[in-house]
Amino acid sequence: MPVSPTYPGVYIEEIPSGVRTITGVATSITAFVGRALRGPVEDPITINSYGEYERVFGGLWLESAMSYAVRDFFQNGGGQAVIVRLHRNATTAEYDLLTDAASPNNKLTLLAANPGSWGTKLSITVDHTTKTSAADLFNVVVTDTISGAIEKHLNVSILTTDPRFVGRVLETSSLVRGKKNSGGAFIVPNVRPKKATTTIVAANLDGAALTATEIATGSNLEDNKRGLYALAKTDLFNMLCIPPYLANEYVNDSVITAAATYCEKRRAFYILDPKPKIDWSNTAAVKTAISTGLATSSKNAAIFFPRIQVSNPLHDNQLEEFAPCGAIAGVFARTDAERGIWKAPAGMDATLNGVPELAISLIDKEIGDLNQLGVNCLKFFPFVGRVVWGSRTLQGKDILASEWKYIPVRRMALYIEESLFRGTQWVVFEPNDEPLWAQIRLNVGAFMNTLFRQGAFQGASPREAYFVRCDKETTTQDDINRGVVNILVGFAPLKPAEFVFIKLQQIAGQIQV
Repeated sequence: MPVSPTYPGVYIEEIPSGVRTITGVATSITAFVGRALRGPVEDPITINSYGEYERVFGGLWLESAMSYAVRDFFQNGGGQAVIVRLHRNATTAEYDLLTDAASPNNKLTLLAANPGSWGTKLSITVDHTTKTSAADLFNVVVTDTISGAIEKHLNVSILTTDPRFVGRVLETSSLVRGKKNSGGAFIVPNVRPKKATTTIVAANLDGAALTATEIATGSNLEDNKRGLYALAKTDLFNMLCIPPYLANEYVNDSVITAAATYCEKRRAFYILDPKPKIDWSNTAAVKTAISTGLATSSKNAAIFFPRIQVSNPLHDNQLEEFAPCGAIAGVFARTDAERGIWKAPAGMDATLNGVPELAISLIDKEIGDLNQLGVNCLKFFPFVGRVVWGSRTLQGKDILASEWKYIPVRRMALYIEESLFRGTQWVVFEPNDEPLWAQIRLNVGAFMNTLFRQGAFQGASPREAYFVRCDKETTTQDDINRGVVNILVGFAPLKPAEFVFIKLQQIAGQIQV
């Protein structure tokens, strides 16, 4: 505030600079949706390594294509993933802690923290070595015999009025929970459990393979933030992978359509896998499949072919075919970190780590045919290995002539949109006039200039590379009356050198005249 002078002298006043730094968002947080051996259900969990995935979700599992995709993601340079575990009709293991009381109040039933057969591997021990001799207190020690994790819940009570009531204490456990009745109240006996080691009493296995219903088409999934839409509970993800979850290694078309639509809504990019039953080695069949068989033509999606062959530790490290989406997402993340999101995640540097073979070996003509259809191919180079050899979106078909033909152009636009969306929230409710517009131009311009200096745009000068407009021409008096401020941002994207021509000419010897 301005200082009101009351005495002769010098007054110091600090004036705000108007600078509000816009920070670019992350570019390669990848969401995976599918089955897992264990872990929270329909609750997005952020992990930063495959070791963390193993601890939380149980590691590789033959029934989970997602577990292999996550492995390939981190193996190829992925840094952060968001895991959404789903299941179909899996149930939770139950353990009875018996008491000396007569039926029906003769047991305290505990449940594994989440569904799956992993819960049958718990060991639960009760003892009465508590801080006092109160008859309601006891200790519970839970051991996960698979991971070796041990939890000790000491001095818990069967009394609901006690601060250490067993039901509330176990809510923080990562291994077990107290059982509740249909009304949501904990079921507890009248006396504490007796000293004993308890084993499994009731359980089911891991349920059946997922269907489109659990992922995207079930009733009110989006409204209830379930299935794919559980990602609404996470703040940000940039890429989405839904590895094949059906027994025939397919993903339902309805799920593909829903996933692409949701990615457009969340400013994310969807990486599709090729369907295994199509005769991809037949160019004519491929053209038919691409022109009629894909359930989306979203500018926020891309497909990669062929499938990859990777060793399977659960089958004595034999080479088996897997969906490539996890490895591709890892290459995206690695390229972003090394070169920037504006660099196409393809080329000789885009090697596929841990991929000794491809399901199909393609020749240049076949790659050329598929490239024109917007299918990104994987290719083998001697002494280099398997690399990503294409960078087109599903609108990359030559016939479409789309402005979003290339993956790095589309992902760059999504990055700028998300960064500016988050970095201009302070504008809301500010006085809508020239001082505000000048601040917007200053801050958005500084963000765009930083990208220009990093080499993200075409042009030799900022004027050629981008523009930021926010003034009385973009925001009219009618807009002001309606509480609207319009910011116009344009950029000249870098497009990949997809075709390189080298022309040679033989120099004729000097002719004497």
